Amino acid sequence: MSNDKADVSRQPALNRRAALKGAMATLAAAKSLLPGGAFAQNAGPETTKAVLGYIALTDSAPLIIAKERGLFAKHGLPDVEVLKQASWGATRDNLVLGGANNGIDGAHILTPMPYLITTGKVTQNNAPTPMYILARLNLDCQGISVANEYKDLKATAKADALKAAFAKKKAEGKEVKVAMTFPGGTHDLWLRYWLAAAGIDPDKDVSTIVVPPPQMVANMKVGNMDAFCVGEPWNEQLVNQGIGYTACATGEIWAKHPEKALGMRADWVDKNPKAAIALTAAVLEAQQWCDKNENKAELAEIVGRRQWFNVPTTDIIGRLKGDINYGNGRVEKGTKQLMKFWRDHASYPFKSHDAWFIVEDMRWGKLDPKTDVKALVDKVNREDLWRAAAKSIGVPAKDIPASTSRGKETFFDGKVFDPDQPLAYLKSLAIKRAEV
Repeated sequence: MSNDKADVSRQPALNRRAALKGAMATLAAAKSLLPGGAFAQNAGPETTKAVLGYIALTDSAPLIIAKERGLFAKHGLPDVEVLKQASWGATRDNLVLGGANNGIDGAHILTPMPYLITTGKVTQNNAPTPMYILARLNLDCQGISVANEYKDLKATAKADALKAAFAKKKAEGKEVKVAMTFPGGTHDLWLRYWLAAAGIDPDKDVSTIVVPPPQMVANMKVGNMDAFCVGEPWNEQLVNQGIGYTACATGEIWAKHPEKALGMRADWVDKNPKAAIALTAAVLEAQQWCDKNENKAELAEIVGRRQWFNVPTTDIIGRLKGDINYGNGRVEKGTKQLMKFWRDHASYPFKSHDAWFIVEDMRWGKLDPKTDVKALVDKVNREDLWRAAAKSIGVPAKDIPASTSRGKETFFDGKVFDPDQPLAYLKSLAIKRAEV
């Protein structure tokens, strides 16, 4: 032992280097045990809590799975709450309140809503509540369904057969009602696009009504509507109950279209930037899990539970996998219309896609036709935080888009949206409210 002490006293520099190496090894080991790369983020997220809202729709699954599988906790956010909202209107109101005032900090949300809320177009007294989009939650897998009254017409993505039927009903003094989930939201825009492509003016030829997603089937059952657009599992449930049929999945209108988003109040993100990245990372990992075919049955079972959707697994699993019984004799297995959570860059919030939603809301008078599309997208879309989150969990380069634009998009009726020329697209549309 005396020799050891003598060696240390004669070689202090060498000993310090050895001690430093040992300390670094210990720190490296500690880092590997910390959640979500928290060590690299200087002690982790600024907060361990966020309050997130969701609607009972299959595309809310990434938030539910991130909670159920402990992914928020893994990334240093053990106190994240995921709370059911009664409607998109309730989601909006709770976002305006904010988590600090018994509302919510963010939500599974219709992609256009953060823009409508940020601009104050759908808030009380038109007061803006700035929001950010941190990720897209899914592509495709919404549906447009029609009452059994029109079953013989066999409407598809082409709604032309309904034009005369709707006009006849209206001429008889009856109201033709089509339902969507929120004015200016995705379902409103899919429904309007579908009708307008068939020459049916959604503001003049029919009455457009708002119904919360979980109430669609019940309202169709009692004859309150002629058609509706909503996400799953409600179209599948409608068919399973024999109440109506699905004319088309929305991916038949626009293949691989963006749908829901992870939206957060801007002030929460600005105050907690590390937490925002950690939150996004947890959701991205959940999306990767949700997208694997071998997890689909378990996914359907989890979200169908009483505390989440309270819906039978049989109403969820089919379209989750791309198996569609349209309810009018048309049954297709293994289609491309499955819900996409990760594949095809489903999670990345392309700015070009947000531009389309803004232009469509300009088309129908939900946003000012003179809106600076690029400036508004740049204000709300935080794809930079998505990239930071993706990097933090080691997402391979092939799964990270090189550009913020997916390029030109072509719709089923041949219309083309060029994100570099949004007003040219708007001018090309025959039925619209906007003067361009």
